[in-house]
Amino acid sequence: MHVGTSTFFQNFGKAMTDLEVYQNELRLADLCEPLGYDSIWAVEHHFTDYTMCPDVLQFLSYMAGRTERVQLGSMVVVLPWHNPLRIAEQFSVLDHLSGGRAVVGVGRGLGRVEFDGFQVDMAESRTRFSESAKLLVDALEDGVAEFDGELIKQPRVDIRPKPYKSFKGRTYAAAVSPESSLALAQLGLGMLIIPQKPWSEVENELKAYREIFQEVNGAPAPPPIVVGFTFCHEDEDTAREMASEFVGNYWDSIMDHYEFRSDHLKTTKGYEYYGKFTEKIEKYGNQDVKDFFLDLQVWGTPEQCYEKIMTTRSRVGSETYLAAFSFGGMPYGEVEKSMRLFAEKVLPRLKEVPAAV
Repeated sequence: MHVGTSTFFQNFGKAMTDLEVYQNELRLADLCEPLGYDSIWAVEHHFTDYTMCPDVLQFLSYMAGRTERVQLGSMVVVLPWHNPLRIAEQFSVLDHLSGGRAVVGVGRGLGRVEFDGFQVDMAESRTRFSESAKLLVDALEDGVAEFDGELIKQPRVDIRPKPYKSFKGRTYAAAVSPESSLALAQLGLGMLIIPQKPWSEVENELKAYREIFQEVNGAPAPPPIVVGFTFCHEDEDTAREMASEFVGNYWDSIMDHYEFRSDHLKTTKGYEYYGKFTEKIEKYGNQDVKDFFLDLQVWGTPEQCYEKIMTTRSRVGSETYLAAFSFGGMPYGEVEKSMRLFAEKVLPRLKEVPAAV
């Protein structure tokens, strides 16, 4: 298996200065390659403490100059907030700077505060995402950007520098709703899974996604990438206690950033699935939903972490696991110890797992 790690740049509760958050996250990023991880990823968000990496490609370009081997992935660039031509150019530059190590990850976005900040209509996000993704994928493959859509109008221009090499097999998108999963298949994009709903639902959506992907693209869909908020400790009770506190904190930040206590998602075009999610929170209560989210993540002793990743792999056919170690205000020392223990006792075993036939 491929095992990567993601930075998050979260300033939970404003417990530190933003500078201190960046110093800590950059220290963790610098550890990835020496510890044996295969890739470094970053998440785009704006305007709040939730995560503070507004320019993922700038950060990955910085890491390209500090590494030699690891892949560099976006988890994700939110296309409706950008000119897709500029994103194509930036990925081409990153791929040249890194010697072909860039991995494209894109998404549609969910935070109202971010759409409002960029003065982009959330109700247009599905169309903007689909049209932007099509332009981006074609431009990175052909070296030419051209599109005449409902919202995206792009006269023919060349991408310079020309793409370093093909991005086929290196282009993914995050999907939560069933509708998004099917859209990814039609666009020929791999799936990036950030666990937040029952695995049985994910399995059913993957089945439909794979069927459409094969039909439209004439080839099997790539194995999905799975992300997990991860805490590894030799003592099971300590691991449970730490995960409960800090994954719980992260869940609280999700509730705040995406305004899941509000009703606006129920009435926003394209976000009906998330509106139903808010209803589930109202029905079951925030604590029960938080506990469910905690159980989806990867935490425990090294053996427990390994078994949980392998169980997920058996269900969804993933060949890549991305571990997020820093979240919810966890002290830096605990984050680094968890990351090092995982690298010592879990990562080597995962790397020995052969690809599924």
